[in-house]
Amino acid sequence: MESVKNRIKTHEGFRSKVYKDTLNKRTVGYGHLCVEDWWEDDKEYTQAELERIFDKDFDKAEDGMKRLCSEFECSDIKQEAKDIITEMIFQLGETGVKKFKNMWKHLSKLEYSLAKIEMLDSRWAKQTPNRAKELSNIMGEII
Repeated sequence: MESVKNRIKTHEGFRSKVYKDTLNKRTVGYGHLCVEDWWEDDKEYTQAELERIFDKDFDKAEDGMKRLCSEFECSDIKQEAKDIITEMIFQLGETGVKKFKNMWKHLSKLEYSLAKIEMLDSRWAKQTPNRAKELSNIMGEII
């Protein structure tokens, strides 16, 4: 579990103050979308409090992965694939990852190399190409 958390942290980066992400949304810490109204733009938050927020966001993403894997009958996929799905949900949200219909179709058949292709056929891959390529490569290497 720590390896996927570390990979997410690396991809997200860390900022102790609220900033605008690439989609111009207020964000803080390790990519936490500031949907709560109590975040202050010029305040510096501690690493400890932002780590707690990250852990909650990660748990939410992992719960989303479990729901989607159940819904798309992919509960038997390998842990590496579940970790990739968790990271995608962390970045895109459960609703966003649910839209990868062809990826889910291939995952339900344990066709990881075909799921890899479908991951790259997306707006996500155009918006964050390096991350999408890295995660799809890991997906394609699953045996």
